[in-house]
Amino acid sequence: MTTYTPRPIAPAVLAELRTADDAGRPAAPFTDDEGGAPLRCCLRRSEPGERIALVSYAPLRRWAAATGARPGAYDEQGPVFIHADDCPGPDGGAGHPFANAHRTLRRYCADGRILGGALVPAPDDDAFRDAFDDPAVALVHVRAVEYGCFLYEVTRA
Repeated sequence: MTTYTPRPIAPAVLAELRTADDAGRPAAPFTDDEGGAPLRCCLRRSEPGERIALVSYAPLRRWAAATGARPGAYDEQGPVFIHADDCPGPDGGAGHPFANAHRTLRRYCADGRILGGALVPAPDDDAFRDAFDDPAVALVHVRAVEYGCFLYEVTRA
């Protein structure tokens, strides 16, 4: 049985985002007094008192630069929360993060174009198996329904 692994933002990219985000703005760290922000560096919610930053991130643009894809108008950037300083990343055994609500799975082909999407009650291996049933799908972005924010990506193994 195939399992699908959520991919956080890579450490090298996080280092760049902590200096200047994908919109060219410097990071502005702050102390999260309430907690609950979805952190894309370690794929968990923030705890009260953690130092985090809200930065602009262009996941498809960065993937395209690494793969040679040409997403054209599908290239977009949006807000994501990250730790303000280095963190150890995901704990590895948490399963699918942010799975406590409906999510959108947005499928992309190797050229970076959207092939379609699906609303799922919670991301799980069955939902990703369905998303990757089409051999043209190269990666899947998991996004929040309420704001459309990028949460994480899953690629073919």
